[in-house]
Amino acid sequence: MSPIVGFKNVSTVGLESSPVAEALAGMRANEARYFMNKYKHEFTVVPAGESQETLAYVSRILKEERGIEFAAKPLETSHFQVDNIRWAYVFYEDGLAVNIMYTLDNPKKRAVGFKLSEGMEVPQELEEKKFKFARQKSKLAGTIRGTFFVIKGEY
Repeated sequence: MSPIVGFKNVSTVGLESSPVAEALAGMRANEARYFMNKYKHEFTVVPAGESQETLAYVSRILKEERGIEFAAKPLETSHFQVDNIRWAYVFYEDGLAVNIMYTLDNPKKRAVGFKLSEGMEVPQELEEKKFKFARQKSKLAGTIRGTFFVIKGEY
């Protein structure tokens, strides 16, 4: 059974090796709160070593859509479907979170999102692509910087 991510008491379990573990845990909790409030869905994660299928799915989309391959070590993943949307998350050791929102019935509403934990630099892989980041304040995670791109292919 995958552990449910709590958002009342933020835990760094599974993220301890990250230099920004507290901020990354806060961002993960922020995602858990979003899914509970919007969809009444409990956000769960599994260690990256136990989720090769999710890692391969996310890696394939990043590589085929934008030629992106992250050097950072993946720590945890999450993969689930709510309503008609398939979601995939990868939380990386450097503090990056990648999410994929893939609607099953509307190809125009498919995207890859990148969120940077407070205290981390923009990864070189994204800096090279000239992404612009917006800031979001979070009680759980401090300041989160995020950006996205629209998925054009079929996955």
